[in-house]
Amino acid sequence: MKVAERRMLRWMCGHTRLDRIKDEVIRDKVGVAPVESKMREAMLRWFGHVKRRNTDAPVRISERLALGGERRGRGRPKKSWGEVTRQDMAQLELNEDMTLDRRVWRWKIRVEGIHSPSLAEGHSKTVSLPPLLG
Repeated sequence: MKVAERRMLRWMCGHTRLDRIKDEVIRDKVGVAPVESKMREAMLRWFGHVKRRNTDAPVRISERLALGGERRGRGRPKKSWGEVTRQDMAQLELNEDMTLDRRVWRWKIRVEGIHSPSLAEGHSKTVSLPPLLG
């Protein structure tokens, strides 16, 4: 996935591998966030949505289902959605209680590009948590 992403970024800039330009330089030039980070953001956004649902909702009931009886293939077992989510939450220092406040959760999991066009022009940008209405 990372190789395909870098290839597309080089193509967007009009460079080839023969130009021998570092990936970091191209990423800075384009100013986009890594696809892997954006996929993590989308998965954690869905996780927050699921956790905010009522425990009687079908999507929450499916969390408690125990699947068994199927035979596994050889090799290392595939990671489950829950395992990957727990690893991503540990990496971002998040816990499940944070999902209850949607605004805070979305702010914590947000992945932005390396820079926005306004930052490229020299404007400063401060990021702060928006005030809660209540």
